[in-house]
Amino acid sequence: MKYIGAHVSAAGGVANAPLRARALGAKAFALFTKNQRQWRAKDLSNEEIAAFKRNIADCGFKPKHILPHDSYLINLAHPEIDKREKSIAAFIDEMERCQALGLELLNFHPGSTLNRISDEEGISLIAKALNLALKKTAKVTAVIENTAGQGSNLGHRFEHLAAIIEQVEDQSRIGVCLDTCHTFAAGYDLQTPETYTRTMQEFERIIGFSYLKGVHLNDAKVTLGSRVDRHHSLGQGLLGLEPFRLLMQDPRLDDIPLILETIDDQLWAAEIALLYSFIPA
Repeated sequence: MKYIGAHVSAAGGVANAPLRARALGAKAFALFTKNQRQWRAKDLSNEEIAAFKRNIADCGFKPKHILPHDSYLINLAHPEIDKREKSIAAFIDEMERCQALGLELLNFHPGSTLNRISDEEGISLIAKALNLALKKTAKVTAVIENTAGQGSNLGHRFEHLAAIIEQVEDQSRIGVCLDTCHTFAAGYDLQTPETYTRTMQEFERIIGFSYLKGVHLNDAKVTLGSRVDRHHSLGQGLLGLEPFRLLMQDPRLDDIPLILETIDDQLWAAEIALLYSFIPA
């Protein structure tokens, strides 16, 4: 069964996010548990936590179908130790917030070398940061999102993700989120049944579907291999609708959160309905 949703706003408190997701006809959703553009946030109150848990239960969501995203400021590959340690502390705080809310996943971008260290060094720093964060927290799985490869961002090659996973000590708490726009921009084609099959075979060979914990569903404003991150609404970009039809018919994507991050939130309800219409009866 497919669990489709969108990255909804948590404005007014995290407890509002599941209500907004339900209003879209979603069976999954993503959110930020704090302001994604600030380093610090006040702790979640007991009342906020209880209201969030009550609303996800009332709305029929399961924690495994909720894919929170960490702060955009965090860079676990930062070449400067003080700034990297600040990122690690913020990442641990994000993990702890998820744990308090009863969530099982935390989606994050792997990090950037800032063109000051090698990719291999950056990958090693990310893995070391994850090992520390996983030791200091419990239950929450760290979910690495593949990137478009813009600038010096790591994670645009499946080999980058596999190398991080290989260096993580507790591999039961590491996973991957595939973003369709990022995948396409990084040079992995999804546009036809043949290219979709080839890309997914590469993913299985290099990483393995056992690590796939979520998918971000985005069309792309950019061309194949452009390494530019520009999302678009479904069917309005250069990917077109065929990749999303193929994804909805792929049983390897059952029982994980499939999350829209498309650019027009007014279209989300219609996009969710469209995606469900692609699933064979």
